[in-house]
Amino acid sequence: MNPISNTRYGDWLIKVPAITLSFWIIKILCTTVGETGADYLAVSAGLGQGLTRAMMASLLAIALVWQVRTRRYTPWIYWLTVVLVSVVGTQITDFFTDKLGVSLYVSTPVFAVLLVVIFSTWHRVEHTLSIHDIVTRRRELFYWAAILCTFALGTAAGDLATEALHLGFTRGALAFGTLIALTYLAWRLGGNAVLTFWIGYILTRPFGAALGDLLTQAKEYGGLGMGAMWTSALFLSVIVALVALEQYSIEDRRPVPMVD
Repeated sequence: MNPISNTRYGDWLIKVPAITLSFWIIKILCTTVGETGADYLAVSAGLGQGLTRAMMASLLAIALVWQVRTRRYTPWIYWLTVVLVSVVGTQITDFFTDKLGVSLYVSTPVFAVLLVVIFSTWHRVEHTLSIHDIVTRRRELFYWAAILCTFALGTAAGDLATEALHLGFTRGALAFGTLIALTYLAWRLGGNAVLTFWIGYILTRPFGAALGDLLTQAKEYGGLGMGAMWTSALFLSVIVALVALEQYSIEDRRPVPMVD
């Protein structure tokens, strides 16, 4: 069998990015944009929570269909989906907290239990939780369900720590940043790669949310007063630049078709 054909077939099935420093930087930026973008659209742009939720949920549904229907990892489609998942995940938690009056002390463990159920079902059906094995549509659907739940959980946990427990934005960002560093250290010391990845993935959400609130909130509320619009625009610009670089790198590495 032609080895080049094998390479192409394997590349065709890869649907998620490699876990590199760039991955984590973009992920954290996406979580911050999810926090600041949702606030900007609903409040500063005057769309209101209801219209913002409907619009973002519709865009996410379109992006997810697009992502699932692709045959290989395409950076700009993947990260567009992550940004929209971040916004929608934030809005899900805000809906339960602000609209339904559900306490963060309740919603945080509920989202945690839901995530455990998703992981348990995923593992029972597919016998793996590794993101390196996202090679079927069913695994990819489990993957995105888990990611959406991590964003909702991370938002609830972040709000619980910074608001309900009165850590504040600066101490909240430092606390979650420290937990991320400890998770990385555990992985470097031989901890389970799958477990430490998902713990890190969850923790980057409240870290990014606390960072976003720190940058956007007014100084009298403990923030730096940059505003949601400028923070979102700045972080989106960096995301676009990094994703464009990754897209170019992938296109440059793909094998040129052989001519008989």
